Amino acid sequence: MLVTWPGLIMDIQLGIGGILAHATRNHGDREIVSRDGDEIFRYTYADFGRRCAQLANALKRLGIRPGDCVASFAWNSHRHLELYYGAPASGVVLHTANIRLFADQIAFVIEHADDKAIFVDASLVPALKKAIEARPALAQRIYVVMGQGAETLPNAYDYENLLAAESTAYDWPVLDERDAAMICYTSATTGDPKAAVFSHRSTFIHALAINSADVFNLARRDVVLPIVPMFHVNAWGIPFAAVLSGSKIVMPGNRLDPAGLIELFESEKVTFSGGVPTVWLAIRDALRAAGKRLPSLERVIIGGSAVPPQLMDDLESLGIRVTHAWGMTEMSPLGTTVPLFGPDDGPPEALTARKRKQGKFSPIVSWRVLDDLGNEVPQDGTTRGELWVRGPSVVSAYYKTPVSSAFADGWFRTGDIVTIDKDGYIEIVDRSKDLIKSGGEWISSVDLENTLMGHPHIKEACVFGVAHPKWDERPVAAVVVRENVTLSEDDVRSWLGERIAKWQLPDKVVFVESIPRTGVGKFLKRELRERYKDLYTGKN
Repeated sequence: MLVTWPGLIMDIQLGIGGILAHATRNHGDREIVSRDGDEIFRYTYADFGRRCAQLANALKRLGIRPGDCVASFAWNSHRHLELYYGAPASGVVLHTANIRLFADQIAFVIEHADDKAIFVDASLVPALKKAIEARPALAQRIYVVMGQGAETLPNAYDYENLLAAESTAYDWPVLDERDAAMICYTSATTGDPKAAVFSHRSTFIHALAINSADVFNLARRDVVLPIVPMFHVNAWGIPFAAVLSGSKIVMPGNRLDPAGLIELFESEKVTFSGGVPTVWLAIRDALRAAGKRLPSLERVIIGGSAVPPQLMDDLESLGIRVTHAWGMTEMSPLGTTVPLFGPDDGPPEALTARKRKQGKFSPIVSWRVLDDLGNEVPQDGTTRGELWVRGPSVVSAYYKTPVSSAFADGWFRTGDIVTIDKDGYIEIVDRSKDLIKSGGEWISSVDLENTLMGHPHIKEACVFGVAHPKWDERPVAAVVVRENVTLSEDDVRSWLGERIAKWQLPDKVVFVESIPRTGVGKFLKRELRERYKDLYTGKN
């Protein structure tokens, strides 16, 4: 690094405490709304700040010290938001445990993070009990139950009683911005979940970056409802970006059905939301069935997997602007979004094609795309390569994990196979492990899935490769049809054959009631590959 001489700027540490202080002092009147069981709970940012102070005092009384980890096992709620700020701002590291992992995986991540206390929503106590049964030693941890439910845990504290006993004043410490603030675990598509540890600095910088005009563009005037779970890579950073902006925040609790979400969109006049494609597919269908629109909902961020073009078109026909986004847990997570287009950005057909890509990189992400020989591929929009990234919000290693091949030369290897065009728009072709090699040619499972999802009678589709005696691999399509609809394998293949090259057609279409998913809602192709591994070889 070239050393010159320093600027005359105050050396102020960046961190989650700074976001909390800014929001409570400058946006104290803004509202936080949370569905709490059958009730709606409301309070202001100023109230929120006082409860965060009570939480910090309670953590200290429980014997939790700076540098210790505590876990949240919770839905999107005002209490979970208090944990997002009250714990890290006091120096405690918050581990947002994924409620949708299997019991043994939940136990694994709690032990791996060495959580001293677990804050659990009352409705999730039964799921947590299964993890404790899997690892009886976990019963010795401190448990705090949030809200009311039919079951509880022995000797557990009640969250509200815990806070009520504490002062609303707290002497927030000045923390080193490089200290750990949050731990998020990957969704474990292969092996055990891996831990990404975010610092105060990385979280603050990520919040600033995603609030820029061509990313989330959140402002005080916005009403924000994060559908993406707070246990999934910090709900894409929305809880930090929204609080930093002073936006009104609406938390849906455990009511994530389309009717429950639409009810909140309408009653709270939500302007911005974010979630995975399957959520928006269900909301679209519910709106269509009811003949409704959501006039206040201006824009949504969709990520987690590729957005089917038909879904994007359908939402935009309802007056909702869709921003396609891509990222990874290891990136805090936002990497790219599709920006707004200006009048000089090109003809309509070119803009439509770009809008369906994953977008341009955030200003805090550096990138390169390399072929199998380690050479950078041309930016021609067609040549494929693996995407490597680095930046101030990209992890440098996994926590308490041996050196991983995912990190090389100061870069993180994403495992995503992409193309990138001359203007810097990337398109995810596939995960490297999900590309299907057939007869020496590569087939993108993502392209096939997106095409299948355009079929009016198909609710969901997942494409994966299995071994073939002649072609090495051939694609199989697992399809979920809509209610009261009958489709045959020939129907699907015939419809698909009008839209893709013949050699890419899945040789088999299997009809399933549901597609297995990871803990964050992504298709679990590993399970499908195992289930149908002998489909073409005839071993079964």
